[in-house]
Amino acid sequence: MPLILNEEDVLEVAHDLAIKLSETAAIRDKKGGNPKYERDLIRKSGLLNLSIPKKFGGIGAQWSTIFESIRIIAQADSSVAHVYAFHHLLIATVQLFSKPEQYTGWFRHSAQKQQFWGNALNPLDQRTKLQKIDKQYYVFNGEKSFSSGSIDSDMLLCSAHDEHDKLWIAVIPTTRQGIYFKGDWDNMGQRQTDSGTTQFEQVRIYQSEFLLDPGPLSTPYTSLRPLLAQLIFVHLFLGVAEGAFEYAKAQIQTQKAWFKSNATQAVNDPYIQQHFAAFWVKLESVRLLARQAITKFSQAWAVGENLTEQQRGEVSIAIATAKIAATETSLEITQNIFQVLGARATTAKLNLDRFWRNVRTQTLHDPIDYKYQEVGEWVLTAKVPDPSFYS
Repeated sequence: MPLILNEEDVLEVAHDLAIKLSETAAIRDKKGGNPKYERDLIRKSGLLNLSIPKKFGGIGAQWSTIFESIRIIAQADSSVAHVYAFHHLLIATVQLFSKPEQYTGWFRHSAQKQQFWGNALNPLDQRTKLQKIDKQYYVFNGEKSFSSGSIDSDMLLCSAHDEHDKLWIAVIPTTRQGIYFKGDWDNMGQRQTDSGTTQFEQVRIYQSEFLLDPGPLSTPYTSLRPLLAQLIFVHLFLGVAEGAFEYAKAQIQTQKAWFKSNATQAVNDPYIQQHFAAFWVKLESVRLLARQAITKFSQAWAVGENLTEQQRGEVSIAIATAKIAATETSLEITQNIFQVLGARATTAKLNLDRFWRNVRTQTLHDPIDYKYQEVGEWVLTAKVPDPSFYS
């Protein structure tokens, strides 16, 4: 039986899970592939129910608690944190793009069975095509790239484009006939996210499985979905940077200073201290920006369908600001821990480059240049970003 969690139990459970994940993270990063055992640990923990409302059998946790759990797990294992975070993104996507009368059954079943939701949505990849068969069902045919967490999922959020290039999003069981996973994710980072290709071969989709009311990005409120995705990335990047920082801090305690230093121990070397001070200031800056973004996002979520375009836009700017800071900080810290730890830190056994490889891979999800552009345009003209699946 999974743990029955109250919200106050969440962070303790997340910390315990992170400790277990950290024991094998370096080895699993080298192996790649599907982290089935680790995903089952999440299932057994009860953490998958955080974003499901209480009335459907979930925990109904605050967004601040959900983001904190993502950050904690990312400190230990950013691949597992990624698929865990996307599970909550997909649950929220269904809430935003459809009505309770449609998703009640999905959520109750998911909460009861501790189901993991997987992603085959990628709206920029239009190779999966929709064909209408009759009034009751359609079929999906084609491939979908960047399907993070799809392998070993229980429910799948997927999309296709029709002959008019309209995007259709559906929720189906992952075991539906005609769905195949190529297992072709072989990138330098996030190696256990299974972010490879999903193949659809005459996959039947019923009318009742499409998210049509109100549909994708149809209102300012439904357009919170991409902002949630961006805020998830902030916490993934922050978590990885914190994980690298804490590892370096622990290792430096027993190291000798460089022979030219006036200090004997590395912790007393002024240059080492300067580096760690810079790391700390940057991390604190991201934490503060992330908290501010969470507050604005949570307030917008609570407003619901009455959310205005301007209110939504202000949330977008807060999150874009935090994402810029999280991107730059995570890349800098994961690269520069080697500067303070020295040549011995580059041994393949430690696999410390995984911190940098993982954030370097994740931070390319969408170009950070366009986050700078959005914030810069707002600073100079007061124009908030136009909603898209990436802003």
